[in-house]
Amino acid sequence: MAEGEKIIQINIEDEMKSAYIDYSMSVIVSRALPDVRDGFKPVHRRVLYGMQDLGVYSNRPYKKSARIVGEVLGKYHPHGDSSVYDTMVRMAQPWSLRYPLVDGQGNFGSVDGDSPAAMRYTEARLRKIAEEMLDDLEKETVDFRPNFDDSLEEPTVLPTKIPNLLVNGAAGIAVGMATNMAPHNLGEVIAATKFLIENPKATLNQLMKHMPAPDFPTGGEIVGLEGVREAYATGKGSFKVRASVEISKVTSRKMGIVIKELPFNVGPEKVVERIADLVKAKKIQGISDIIDLTDGQTGTNVVIELKNGFEPEDVLEKLFKLTPMEDAFAINAVALVKGKPQTLGLKELLQVFIDHRIEVVRRRSEFRKAKAEDRLSLVDGLLKAIIDIDKVIKIIRGSDDAAAAKDKLIKDFKLNDEQATYILDMPLRRLTKMSKLELETESKELKAIIAALAKLLKDENAIRVQVSDELTAVAKSYSVPRRTRIGAE
Repeated sequence: MAEGEKIIQINIEDEMKSAYIDYSMSVIVSRALPDVRDGFKPVHRRVLYGMQDLGVYSNRPYKKSARIVGEVLGKYHPHGDSSVYDTMVRMAQPWSLRYPLVDGQGNFGSVDGDSPAAMRYTEARLRKIAEEMLDDLEKETVDFRPNFDDSLEEPTVLPTKIPNLLVNGAAGIAVGMATNMAPHNLGEVIAATKFLIENPKATLNQLMKHMPAPDFPTGGEIVGLEGVREAYATGKGSFKVRASVEISKVTSRKMGIVIKELPFNVGPEKVVERIADLVKAKKIQGISDIIDLTDGQTGTNVVIELKNGFEPEDVLEKLFKLTPMEDAFAINAVALVKGKPQTLGLKELLQVFIDHRIEVVRRRSEFRKAKAEDRLSLVDGLLKAIIDIDKVIKIIRGSDDAAAAKDKLIKDFKLNDEQATYILDMPLRRLTKMSKLELETESKELKAIIAALAKLLKDENAIRVQVSDELTAVAKSYSVPRRTRIGAE
């Protein structure tokens, strides 16, 4: 034992309890559970922020995935390259996210679970919808915290305009708890959010008129809304999702069942294998052949050829019962609220997002107002100086140093320190070419902006209207028709 060190006796039971609690909280907060406000776990947030850092926007060229992963690892997420790349891949897969956030180029896997190509072969950039989640980040709309080595800062949450937790869903296993959120249709979520903004006492039934059920990227059909309603009310509930099928002639003499859509997270290969096993075991009668015609362009297309003499409806009923063509989806809406895990119903999920957007709009308005006030101060200083520009030049030329010139300008033109410094730092050619009319026009515009922002900040209802209007603009840009149909119980 080195000099000055000493051994402290600790009860091993107490130490194990303390260490386990620290570990479990680290997993819950820093890895497994999403934040309700932006719907992201830290790794998702860091990937998007790292991509913004690199400038790989939707209107710019793709960058190698390995370059993006290296950026995120080196700056924000010291947990291994596979965690970062797997996250980015999932955000690029249209069968995993209802609204993909990353635009991938190359082999990003398949719905059957095929692995993506290595990161050195693929390329990526942000999608436009992801940029809506990063918008206004530079306007002090959210808090930042130091990264893992205190050399940089990263956002604690994104100022997203999109209720991402409901729109894209989430899944994660923490210590002693788990989360499983269903994806939804963006237009429906925004309609429900706007209704809640306008009607804070809205009931669940009223919200479900706008947002009746989840909307999966792979389509399918939800069988009844009882489980969905329970999940929206309590944060926990289960419902069944069925494949979408067509019964038609598949050959000149035989009828068949064509699978067009499958439940979420069920690949066609898995279904084909299961049906083949059941036919082999003689648990399903009447199937003569199965052909998987699925590809990346046309989507799911599995043709089940039936033997003559068998009713397609009877075979289909057994397929739903015995194969993943009908699958249960269990919602467990656990997410972080102010850093603590909570189980939330639909109304609570929407309300936390609304509160977040109100805070973002308020902080953005305060930032813009402060910037406008700073600029107005400089413009007013220039207006004072430009009245007698010759005297300004004479003072600058006749002073021994910059400090003396600044003091003389402050005294003679009644300027403050920032105004005098700005005039001294400005190139002489710009100062002499400045138009009084242009400065007066800019001053008038800045005063109008400051007055409008001050009025907005004083009116909570006006901020709520602003939030609602921005949601309307997002819905107009990104809404698409519902894919998952809602069937009877």
